[in-house]
Amino acid sequence: MFGNRDIGIDLGTSSVLIYMRGKGVVLREPSVVAIDTKGGKILAVGSTASKMLGRTPGNIVALRPLQDGVISDYEITEKMLRYFFRKAIVRRFGRKPRVIVCVPSGVTEVEKRAVLDASYEAGARRTYLIEEAIAAAIGAGIDISKPYGNMVVDIGGGTTDIAVISLGGAVVTDSIKVAGDTFDDSITRYMRKTYNLLIGDRTAERMKINIGSAIPRKEDAVMEVTGRNLISGLPRTIVVSSQEMVEALQEPLETIVETIHSVLEQTPPELSSDISEIGITMTGGGSLLYGLDKLLEDRLKIKINVVDDPLSCVAIGTGKALQDIDLYTDTPAFNSR
Repeated sequence: MFGNRDIGIDLGTSSVLIYMRGKGVVLREPSVVAIDTKGGKILAVGSTASKMLGRTPGNIVALRPLQDGVISDYEITEKMLRYFFRKAIVRRFGRKPRVIVCVPSGVTEVEKRAVLDASYEAGARRTYLIEEAIAAAIGAGIDISKPYGNMVVDIGGGTTDIAVISLGGAVVTDSIKVAGDTFDDSITRYMRKTYNLLIGDRTAERMKINIGSAIPRKEDAVMEVTGRNLISGLPRTIVVSSQEMVEALQEPLETIVETIHSVLEQTPPELSSDISEIGITMTGGGSLLYGLDKLLEDRLKIKINVVDDPLSCVAIGTGKALQDIDLYTDTPAFNSR
């Protein structure tokens, strides 16, 4: 049994969430670090560093040390985790915690080892790894130990993780590097191609949140967008509609639909029957895209259930797993050090 000092971490490409037993989600910060390139000194982490994206002078770089759901810069990730550990835990308890960290399904042993090592070096006493889709299912209130098929689709920042779960483990899984960040990239490419307008990552993200759409809206939403005209080199402001976002996001959404369809095709018949009856559970920030649930229902002919708190669902799942760690560590979804 884990104690109150132990934590669950949703270590995402876009953000890091820390769940503490008895307290809920105690930290929610962007996965961004600002570094002085001259001396290698870390200047800011999390929300403060995120505000610097696209606005730094030549000697400062604001970067995301995780890409596509895995660690791309080990040293910076370790320092980022150390900062978050201290912010969320040490000031409260002053003792090293035991930790559960989420990882995408299908990550390599080398990538798992990098997460385990980074967590240990950041101050964890012991670290467990749990697949994101499993954590999402637990966070959604699904009893994964039952002999009943459940499908979970977790659309995060760097990856979309899909799993059919039964008897405590994943029967069929897939993880693709198409998710929220891909939506942002698609919007950026659309603006460049359609309007010769170069926009920043933060602008693309705001467009996704405010007018992003998987299907046409009943009433078209619009947003003023400012960027740099690639022909004149001068700032330019234009009005963009949600209908245009449907076109911009068509390609990544089609990839997600096809991947879910592929997982369903590989699912044993009895479990397919269960999924058809209860529907597909969708979590992650990407599930908040307007009309995505309706698009999937139309294409897959299966009910889509978006959880109440899709942004925190995975972190909440790690917290619930903390309470029954002995039950879950016997499943193939877990690794530990």
